[in-house]
Amino acid sequence: MCPVESSEASAGKISYRIAIGAVLVMFLWAVCFPLINVGLRNSPPMAFAGLRASLSGLVLIAVAQWLKRPAIPDRSAWGGLAVVGFTATSLGFYGMFYGGGRVSPGLATVIANTQPLIASALAWVFLQERLSTFQRWGLVAGFGGIVLIGAPNLSGADSQIQGIAFILVAAIGIAVSNVMLKSLAGRVDVLRAMGWQLLIGALPLAILAFAIEDVSAVNWSTGFIINLLALSVLGTSMAFALWFALLDRATLSQLNAYTFLTPIFGLFMGVIFFAESLHALELAGIGLSLLGIYAVNRRSRVKS
Repeated sequence: MCPVESSEASAGKISYRIAIGAVLVMFLWAVCFPLINVGLRNSPPMAFAGLRASLSGLVLIAVAQWLKRPAIPDRSAWGGLAVVGFTATSLGFYGMFYGGGRVSPGLATVIANTQPLIASALAWVFLQERLSTFQRWGLVAGFGGIVLIGAPNLSGADSQIQGIAFILVAAIGIAVSNVMLKSLAGRVDVLRAMGWQLLIGALPLAILAFAIEDVSAVNWSTGFIINLLALSVLGTSMAFALWFALLDRATLSQLNAYTFLTPIFGLFMGVIFFAESLHALELAGIGLSLLGIYAVNRRSRVKS
């Protein structure tokens, strides 16, 4: 894996353009969760995950072909994309689709958001990214806010060990893939890279679906197809491509801090569309997470 340009660059403040892009990615990923919940009513988990990854990858490859984007350059890049496909798509989707229904929403939120902490540690080791003490505390504060957000919905972990394990697998897979993606950023075309990693990652999901599920149980209703298209094109193809493009413009640790926005967007969606109310702990958690994101990104010089 390639180091970033310098430790000075890794400590910096990202531009408003990059920040807006990161916020958009987190919003798109937040939209994924209700779409997944709805889609699972009409499809077994691995069949749905495989369909999502396959369709997303095909869309990106088709767009890359139409735009005549450059091919993947060498075996090293293909090897990196294979790792990303297995960790981000195979492991990430596997843990996400199987773990969500086995764990309380609050606990799932907390476990899933260990990913920025894991990725930050990996980035320190493999990418030589350095956060200042203030920025490291910002990362901790952001995660602390997530704990507060999840607190009202926490329930006993003893009965949810299997679900916790699934979500932790997903978090680790995504963290590893983010480090690999950072090392590939700027070396390969965004559309082809994300398209191929999704197709590579879809293969184990499809094999698993045919091995352990009844794939004929998929209900190909109009609602399911619309749901699958929205999840694949907006929540996956667009979000993955934009995220990879952003990784060429800022450090992984700083961008990953924006991940704490995903459950915040989820809370506001619940308020707007499902008449849910916010608890005092959730409001405090939102404030602490936003403060953490600001702290991690408040100063620097990086490419803009």
